[in-house]
Amino acid sequence: MYILLNEYQLTEENIKLRFLACSLVQDFARAYFPDSTVKPFGSSVNTFGKLGSDVDMFLDFRDTGKHATKMKKGPFEMEYQMKRLPSERLATQRILSVIGDCLDNFGPGCANVQKILNARCPLVKFSHQPTGFQCDLSVSNSIAIRSSELLYIYGCLDSRVRALVFAVRCWARVHGLTNSAPGTWITNFSLTMMVMFFLQRRSPPIIPTLDQLKELADEKDKHIIGGYDCSFVSDLRKIKPTKNTETLDVLLGEFFEYFGNFDFRKNSLNLRKGKEVNKPELSPLYIWNPFEQDLNISKNVNQPQLEKFIAMARESAWILQKEDKTQQMINKEPWGLAALLIPFGKNNSSKMKNRMKGIGSETIRSLLDSLKLNNASSQQKAVGK
Repeated sequence: MYILLNEYQLTEENIKLRFLACSLVQDFARAYFPDSTVKPFGSSVNTFGKLGSDVDMFLDFRDTGKHATKMKKGPFEMEYQMKRLPSERLATQRILSVIGDCLDNFGPGCANVQKILNARCPLVKFSHQPTGFQCDLSVSNSIAIRSSELLYIYGCLDSRVRALVFAVRCWARVHGLTNSAPGTWITNFSLTMMVMFFLQRRSPPIIPTLDQLKELADEKDKHIIGGYDCSFVSDLRKIKPTKNTETLDVLLGEFFEYFGNFDFRKNSLNLRKGKEVNKPELSPLYIWNPFEQDLNISKNVNQPQLEKFIAMARESAWILQKEDKTQQMINKEPWGLAALLIPFGKNNSSKMKNRMKGIGSETIRSLLDSLKLNNASSQQKAVGK
């Protein structure tokens, strides 16, 4: 699982390229909105991004006007002001429409520009060809930024957190549970939150609940956004390390066992409290938004997709429980995590080549090859840490 993490996580160079793409968009934005900034958020900065993931960026106006008093020439002072519009949403749509047209017509390397202005969160999608990134540009989404910061905190608390998330997300992609296109399947964000909830439910917990992080917050950590309390501690030194010593292989099996038997018909996942609570509304999968408590972040998931997830989780738990690692290593068969990264229903070792063809990612193929090699001790160390 640590090998998988190292194969997939964003490199320092890739992260710098993401910031570069943001700075290029910022140059265009500042032609219209001086002192505005464009910054990445989401998987690009929360430590859970993988190579090839989209770049979520936001246009921020919070610094606009801060430098106005410095822009003096003689007895005059310049100050930037924007025309007043009937609503903030309309302003957001107009701003993104202008920036989208600018990128489409004049942005070097910007292609396939799409303005999706009527979505709940309006955005502009485009391909940045020099870096190869698919980019989503929105206007100051403060709560989404706080969600990124929360996941960053969780990812830094314990090395098992990121490794487990990457393994589960890779497993989900192999079995068609997630997809890069919008739809009725579980998103990577929802899946990541499911892992966080599972880790909160361990005994003892591996990560604290959001309410516990809020109790540790001081004055500079207080954030009220749109009436929602988005406060939590930012100083990692104030958070006590967990006393949980479960290994990654145990946690992976327990994750599948937990959600394979979860009562989704009745219960929902509340990361703020770290508890299973009754669903407030009928929805196959209900995961409370950590901050906007009246929203379900998994509302898009339909019943067939949830049932498919449950079936795959149960099958994976069964495979991990029944396997004979020693015999499988002697027979040069995949075991542990590697066995889960093969589409189910193809368990005959003579069909190994067909299994490999069924996996879409070259990285997974090479990873399975490496795990089948003769260094058994390194295998045990990687999967059993």
